[in-house]
Amino acid sequence: MNAIESATAVTTTAATPKLAIREQEDRFLRLLVTQLRNQDPLNPLDNAQLTSQLAQISTVQGLERLNATLNALLSNANASQQLAAASLVGRGVLVPGNGLTLASGNALFGVELPEPADKLTVTIRDASGLVVHQAELGPRGAGVHGLRWDGVTDAGVTAAEGRYTFEVKAVRGGESVPANSLEFGRVDAIARSADKVTLVLGGGRSAALSDVKQVF
Repeated sequence: MNAIESATAVTTTAATPKLAIREQEDRFLRLLVTQLRNQDPLNPLDNAQLTSQLAQISTVQGLERLNATLNALLSNANASQQLAAASLVGRGVLVPGNGLTLASGNALFGVELPEPADKLTVTIRDASGLVVHQAELGPRGAGVHGLRWDGVTDAGVTAAEGRYTFEVKAVRGGESVPANSLEFGRVDAIARSADKVTLVLGGGRSAALSDVKQVF
């Protein structure tokens, strides 16, 4: 299907419900006029009943206008979302996840704190689940915090490049507080479906545009 055929198909599909609504309105008005012409002069149509019937057609017209407005808003929102996503191509982002990639002695990741914490503890594990590095960080306020690991293990050696996982625990006043781990990814492309825009990240990963917590 070429571009002109596709556009025509969309226009025809969008117009069909409107035509159906207009046909219903015309049919309703014809029935109402017929009812008025053939009413019993000694027992005319009650004003309240007439008002109720007129209100029905007004409701149908109002719903049609409301649907048209909502469709326009959704279309504008989707266009804005796609434009925002396109601007992220080639940029680094933090999204929910617990993985990190060590390359050239550098690994970026992050944490999101819904509330302040007195201390953060970061634990990094290799593919086998063994702890290679653990660090205690100072206090952090509520919000998103980017973190970096230089690849040095607790044994003092440089870890092999590749994929690792991490865990973040937050404490305040001796009690645990929520801490959401954030994974770093480079945006390679965007993919758009009927109702959302998806970011295509390196390593075959993907994330929704709404999942982006920080941009680098």
